[in-house]
Amino acid sequence: MYLVGHVERMVAKNAAVEFNAAKWLGAWLDAPLPALGGVRPGSYLDTMTGQDLLDELLAMAESGAYA
Repeated sequence: MYLVGHVERMVAKNAAVEFNAAKWLGAWLDAPLPALGGVRPGSYLDTMTGQDLLDELLAMAESGAYA
């Protein structure tokens, strides 16, 4: 899943500690997200459009932008 790769790149640029990107992403996908009106990000995984939206949200989080 390319979202795991996105998180791994985010952490590699910004952290000096060992980090399990897949585990973090799993928790993020399962928790309600205010930027999605309280919907779990995992509910967007069934379409490429939804996955692209999640990728954009991760990019915004990386840059410090708030959605």
